[in-house]
Formats: sequence, C-alpha cells, structure tokens
Amino acid sequence: MEKTLEIRDGCSTPSQLLRSLAFARFLKIYKSQFIEDLQHRADLQKHEAKQKIDYIESVKVRDLINILETHHFNSASEKKRARELIKFMDGAFHHYRGSGYSRLVRLQNDVVSTGLETPDTVKDKVTDKAGTLSDLILETRRQLLNNVGLEQGVRRSSGMDASPNVTAGEISGHYFNYPADYTELAHVPLTIAADIQTGVDYSTPSNKRAKPFYELDHNPLDLDHFISKDWVSVPLQVGTSLIIAYIHKSRGCIEMEPGLLNLFPFARIKDITGERRADGLFFFGDPRASEKDLGYYYDKKNQVLVGMVPNIDELKYFGYAKKPVLTLHNVLAILDGDLPLHCGCTRYVVRFDENDEPYIAEMLIKADDMGKISLRKGEDKLTRPVFYGTETGAFACLDGFSDQAKMQMAGREVGYNKDTGSNARQIVPVTDVTELFRGDALDVLLYMNNFKLIEPGESTIQSNMHIEDALQHFRLGERVAAGSTQTHRGAKESSYWANPFPLLKDSDGTILHPQLYEKFSENEKGFIGDMSILISRGELKVGVAHSQLMAGAYEGNNDKDIERCGFSSRADVEQEGPVQLAKDLIGLIKTQAIEKRKRQGENSGEVSVTVALVGDSRTGKSETAEKMEGILRLQLI
Repeated sequence: MEKTLEIRDGCSTPSQLLRSLAFARFLKIYKSQFIEDLQHRADLQKHEAKQKIDYIESVKVRDLINILETHHFNSASEKKRARELIKFMDGAFHHYRGSGYSRLVRLQNDVVSTGLETPDTVKDKVTDKAGTLSDLILETRRQLLNNVGLEQGVRRSSGMDASPNVTAGEISGHYFNYPADYTELAHVPLTIAADIQTGVDYSTPSNKRAKPFYELDHNPLDLDHFISKDWVSVPLQVGTSLIIAYIHKSRGCIEMEPGLLNLFPFARIKDITGERRADGLFFFGDPRASEKDLGYYYDKKNQVLVGMVPNIDELKYFGYAKKPVLTLHNVLAILDGDLPLHCGCTRYVVRFDENDEPYIAEMLIKADDMGKISLRKGEDKLTRPVFYGTETGAFACLDGFSDQAKMQMAGREVGYNKDTGSNARQIVPVTDVTELFRGDALDVLLYMNNFKLIEPGESTIQSNMHIEDALQHFRLGERVAAGSTQTHRGAKESSYWANPFPLLKDSDGTILHPQLYEKFSENEKGFIGDMSILISRGELKVGVAHSQLMAGAYEGNNDKDIERCGFSSRADVEQEGPVQLAKDLIGLIKTQAIEKRKRQGENSGEVSVTVALVGDSRTGKSETAEKMEGILRLQLI
C-alpha cells in the first residue's frame, strides 16, 4: 500500500538487504513521497524543485550496491556523486525511523501445524527479528557512510534504533472458523504475536470523535470487493468476547495497529484455531465504505456483530478504533444479560499490621475505561455483581497528568497527536491479562461527578445512598466536557449511564437503540434487587464520587465559588481536586476492608476491595488513581 512498507524478506548481510524486494519498495515509496512534496512547493522554488526531482528520479538501487561493494573511486567527481547519493539515502534512513511506517512479518504456521511453537516462543522470535533487522539497517548505513568518507569523527550510535513499527508473527487465516458467508476473510493472515516500537507518536488526520458509532440497518461490509492483501487482522480478546480487528494498510489507518496492540490482549490460540467463531468483526479504514456505513450491524443469520469505520480523514483517529471495538463488546454483554460499565476499576489488596491497622499494599487495575458486571451466585447462595475488564492498556489523555506520571509512561507508550495541543493521547499498558479476566465481586460502585465543588470539611464521596437514589446519578450521567468531543470545554453534558457505547438514551430523553435499551433496562432491574440485599448487609457501597477535575473549567462555577472551596485559582482545581478524592477513597477502602475481614474471619491476612468508578472521559478516573499512587507511594518516585 502507498507509504506503508511491509517486510517479508529474510536478510542477514547489507548486500542482501539492498538487493531485497522490501528495500526496493521502500526506495520507491520514499522517492515518490519526496517528489510529491517537492511538486507542492514548485511554485516557490520551481527551478530548485525541478533539479531535485530529476536527481531523485535518477537514484537506482544498483548505484547503492556499487557503493557498498566499492573500496575506492576512480575520480574525485565519482566520489562526489557517491557522497551526494549517500547523503540522500541518509535522509531516507531518518524518514524510515521517523515518518515512515513499516511492518516486519514472519509466518508462524508451526504454532498450529506442529504444536512445537507457542505464542510466547513466537513472541521471542519476532522480538529477535526486529532487533536483528534494526542492527542490519544500522550496519548497512554505517558501511555506506564509511565507504564515501562520511563516517568520520565521533560515532553517534547511542539511542539509534531502526526497528519496524510492528514486527508480527502471523498464521494463515484459514485456521479460523469463519461463517460460510465470511470465508473471504480467511485470506487475511491472523497476527498472533507482535513486537511494537514504543516511544513513537503518530499524527493522524483527526484528533477527536464527532460522529456516533450506532446500530445500522444494513451490513456495511462488501465482501464482493474485499481485497485481502490490503488488510491486517488482529484477533483480540475483549473481555469474554472474541473480536477480530481488520486494519487497512493505508497511511492514516495502519497507525491504529500499534495502538490496538498496546491496548487489548491477543485472543487465545485455542480459540482462534478451534471451533469457536468470532463474536465480532471490526473493520477500520474500508475504502469502499461511506459515512452511512459508520456503525455496527448484527448479522442474525451468522450470529456475528460487524463494525465499520470508513476510510474518511475525519474518522482517522484512534478513538474510532478503540470505542467501536468496545461498543461491540458492550452490545454483546447486554445481549448476554450483563451490565457494561464505562469505568475505571481497581482491586486494592489491603493487609493488616501487628496492631490490626489496615494498609493498602497493592493497587491492581482491572479496567482503565471499560468492563462489565455479571451476576454470579456464590457458595453462600448470595448473588453478587462480579466485575470483568476489557483492556490491558489505557488510552490516556495527557492534559490532566503530572510530569511525573508522563515520565513513568515513557518507554512503554504509543502516542497520538502530541503536537495538536489539547487531547494529546498515549496508550500505555496498565495491567495484565490475569487481573483482567479474574472475576471479583464489587465492593464499591460510585458515579464520577467531575464538576461539583465540595465545600471545605465535606467528604468528596457519598457512599451510603439508597440504590434507587444512586442510580439516578448513573442514569443521568452528567459530566463537564474537556473539549475532546463535539461538546465545548466547560459545558455540561449528559449521557445515560455515562455512555456505555453505544449511547442508549440521548440527553433529551430520546431512546436511540430501543431494543438494546429495553434489554439493558431489564438487566438493570435484575441487578437492583441483588445489589439492595448486599447494601443492606454492608457488603456493597453505592453512590457518587466528586473528582472536581473539571470544576475549574465548568462555566457554572464562578470565581467566588472556586475561592470559597479552598482553591487559589481555576487551574489548581484540576490537580488538587482528584487529590481530595484520592484521600477520601483511601479511607473508604480501609473501612470496607475492616468490615470485609470481619465477615471472612479475623484470621484473614489480607482482603481485596474492588472499586469501580463509573464515568465518561475526563471525569477523573485515571487522574484519581494517579494521585492515590502518589499518596500511597506504591512505586519509587
């Protein structure tokens, strides 16, 4: 595809690298992009642009091979021409490391056919391949520079990395059990292991979501015109759902691949190669789809959800990759009788010292943004809401994080649009698969209010609410926006249950997905009765938490309100508000731990307290967690 380099060659020497098909493709891509850029500038520097274009068109692979194999030049003019060519190619090298996008691919059918390989051994192999290719590229560059006398003085190799953006281990798509109507998809290899380059920031045509991802009345996928070689496919385990993501290889779309790989866990091999079928199929960047195809469709005949994001610049933003995948998960959860929660959820391990005083020993993230609760009956015959997460990573908005938190993300992050001002984002791993999928009964369920100011001396948490009173906050779903959606910064908006993707009820009361809304309401009623019993027993706390994260930006708060509540300025509220909530939350967790230990028996050395904070973007879920880590000093800073 244009401007995307896929590498399938196996090279071990600089000579082999320059003779490879991948290098020939890369040179063609680089020359084409360079010439296109010069043509756009031709009106200002017409003569210079023409001369440069003529030179670029004259560059051939054989000239580079000759320089690599040359130990002396016959004339000064010949050496001068060679130096010019290598300077041009050094620009190509830095373009490859910066603006280019490359995928190194290795077929790993042995995982299925012999049983001798596993995803873990494949992961080791692809990491080795990425490192080997990077070393080979650097060595080839060094030899070319040296042969023309440009490798003089200090060698600056520290931190120089030429790894591909993604190195993938793939198996044939024919191993997967596609429904008969979708067998064309079997021609796309399935990625089962990957090594991604971190510390990269991708610029995408858009940096916010403005269009909704709603249910469609037609299947948006046109398999009659599907070109399999133009797609990458990644099978993802999203909660209990198996969802295969297909990403178009064109620029503006393929950049979503490393983000998805850093956000969701791979599906298990036994699910990919067994009898299980996909619960959802998601397509990002279909060039044949139009805006009317943005959304999801339930194919009743084949019992699969199909999600589509067309190849339109306005939709080329990572939020249009993450949110639709989670939407498919949430629709499936509702249909299964569960409640999806747009929330952050953490399991706190509380231990007791020699004086039986509780202390929080660990914070284990179960969900950064989304999960679900399922009703499960325990050995005591009581039914409890058990929580399961969906993502191992976080799609973090950098606006509200401290410099310390940003530094801790370094080296693990995949970034998007850091130079666009507001809504710069990074995807960073925050938990592991085992924590994600272990079911833990909720101990605390709170709605996140991000705009109400709390008077000095008052608690930021109301946790002893009646279930129906608490649910009014969840159903109303009020928050103040940060400007990352169509609502302007500082304005209040409302989304039913904090928008559990898709939005079930509009802010004016209009029901947007009638059948799904009816099923969600039915599920909610089932949970109310069981939650009421747990609340009466003291096992479950339900209510509202006030992060005050956007209280300084909220147009409904005046400067006198800010000053009265103890803040020196509006800007300070964003950092100090979550600190107040973090302190109150720590107290609530310890209280719950003491009560839980009494129920389990005083001999319990530790108890887990699982807390879900429900809220849409910028309500303070991640920011509060960061402040808690700082207060508890659970990591070296």
